[in-house]
Amino acid sequence: MKREHHGSIAIGRAGEVARFDAILDARSPAEFAEDHIPGAVSCPVLDDEERARVGTLYKQVSPFEARKLGAALVAKNIARSIELHFSDKPKSWRPLVYCWRGGKRSGALAHVLREVGWDAATLEGGYKAYRRHVVESLAALPGRLSFRVVHGATGSGKSRLLGALRAAGAQVLDLEALAAHRGSVLGGLPDRPQPSQKAFESLLLRELSAFDPRRRIYVEGESRKIGQLQVPEALIARMRESECAVLETGLEVRVGLLMDEYRHFFSDPAALAAQLECLVALHGRQRVEGWKALAAAGAWPALVARLLEEHYDPAYRRSSQRNFARLREARVVQLASGGADGFARAARELDAQPAAAA
Repeated sequence: MKREHHGSIAIGRAGEVARFDAILDARSPAEFAEDHIPGAVSCPVLDDEERARVGTLYKQVSPFEARKLGAALVAKNIARSIELHFSDKPKSWRPLVYCWRGGKRSGALAHVLREVGWDAATLEGGYKAYRRHVVESLAALPGRLSFRVVHGATGSGKSRLLGALRAAGAQVLDLEALAAHRGSVLGGLPDRPQPSQKAFESLLLRELSAFDPRRRIYVEGESRKIGQLQVPEALIARMRESECAVLETGLEVRVGLLMDEYRHFFSDPAALAAQLECLVALHGRQRVEGWKALAAAGAWPALVARLLEEHYDPAYRRSSQRNFARLREARVVQLASGGADGFARAARELDAQPAAAA
């Protein structure tokens, strides 16, 4: 019996979307790079330069001339995609296609795929509808979830504790991993640029949607900004009203953990000096020059210890006590050592603690 294709589906039908074998983004590479549905494959029917050419022709000459050029380019690009990427797909392969508004670009690609014999469908409203879904969901979903917020001074190993909790089977939301930033003035990652705000929110929604709302979720106590990215308001508000836990770690271990994180600065003191320059307004020229002198001398343990004492620890005390109402009643977990065993023990101890009364 001939199988009917779905035609189009709405983004809210998450279960239906999950049943497709692939999600194809028919927009240009630049649009895809800014944000896309997680897991989607870039399959542009017009590249960035071609899209600009068609748009210019549409405005300056006529829609008819633009459509003629666009049709030729689209046909060429779809043919290339089928030859390079889809020729090995079986007849049972089911792709979902979307573009900016679910219009001509996704419609053209889906039409050709259906003519081949694949059960292709389009996403109603395209990326624009998906983006609206992300914004609405991030405003509503955090309120239905239960968090335990992990606090601790800079260098105490909070991110490593989250990793140990995840390895032990707990639900973990690692905002710094999603944001590709450790959340401090020296927190940029040397090998990973931060995603766009929209891409960060897409990744965040995918994480939140996968959680079991009947179980608690561990998350680090972040500020509203992680590097250049904003944590959505509903999530930060939910975190700030949630129960807290504090990871306490000795200074020597903290220095060692931070030296591991800052190791990329050891071979590039100029980059470190540029980052420290951002703190002149807060700490004054004399103190910052003292930090730079330690860096220039390669006195890394001394530099890290002074940064903790003079910058990070005072900032942590001011911010955390002001923003997290339940921090004063937080349960405390001591980190015995900075090794994997120490974090595993701390994770077991923390996860065994019952939820605090609201």
